[in-house]
Amino acid sequence: MYHIDLSYLNGNSVCPSDKKIIERDYNNLFESQIVNKINQHGCNASSCFYCFCDGDKNVAIDKRNIIEVECHGLLNCNFSEVRNDLQLYPDDLIIVQYEDSYEIATVKLVGEIVRMKRHSLGLFGEELPTVLRKVTAEDIEKLHKNLTDEERAVPHFKKAIAKFNLSMKLVSVHYQFDRKKLFFFYTADGRVDFRELAKDLAAEFKTRIELRQIGVRDEAKKIGGVGTCGREYCCISFLASFKKITTQLANEQNLLSSMGKLSGPCGKLKCCLSFESE
Repeated sequence: MYHIDLSYLNGNSVCPSDKKIIERDYNNLFESQIVNKINQHGCNASSCFYCFCDGDKNVAIDKRNIIEVECHGLLNCNFSEVRNDLQLYPDDLIIVQYEDSYEIATVKLVGEIVRMKRHSLGLFGEELPTVLRKVTAEDIEKLHKNLTDEERAVPHFKKAIAKFNLSMKLVSVHYQFDRKKLFFFYTADGRVDFRELAKDLAAEFKTRIELRQIGVRDEAKKIGGVGTCGREYCCISFLASFKKITTQLANEQNLLSSMGKLSGPCGKLKCCLSFESE
């Protein structure tokens, strides 16, 4: 959503710990100004991507201590509940639990701005992942082992799909933090019978295997990158979900003459075409 980044001070006389504190203080100040502005004056935008002020006034406000986090695997970017007095800040690494699984996540948003965002999305009272604690040095070591094993899994997967003659493109690999599951995310033109592949992978990695087919837009979101505008993909930086983008949106903006430039790196029409629609 927003973030004041002081990374340009790296290598300067300011020590890293002081830089982090200054960065945090400025972000907290900026957030307070945004929240006060919205509470006092509101917003006339029909669809505001930044202040999340277009929520349904009839939706109850969730009083739980909820933060927004980001992690790999199935949870991706999500809301998580903090059930203790743990003080968290953006970029903190934490352990979250959902059902019987555990993942490492990065804190993205905390405080009043999360309440506003959830209110605009009409969210209230749903079951959420739970924040257990901040990560420890032992957790970081385990994370590094998982990342190393994920890299080692890539060549084996590619050899296996060649062995079984499967038309699949591997996008990413993810070890659940507790190593109970190993996820392989892939794209394919149609449905794939991967039963023999799953058996091969389970025998090799000695854990439960989950193969997940994703779309090309989800692939772009997982891989990341910079668009033709020079900014990070919108689907990574702030879009919560994908909208249906049609040529009618381009027609309404008189852009049909340059259709070749309207496709994003995923091959689909750019999400930003919907930003001008009311």
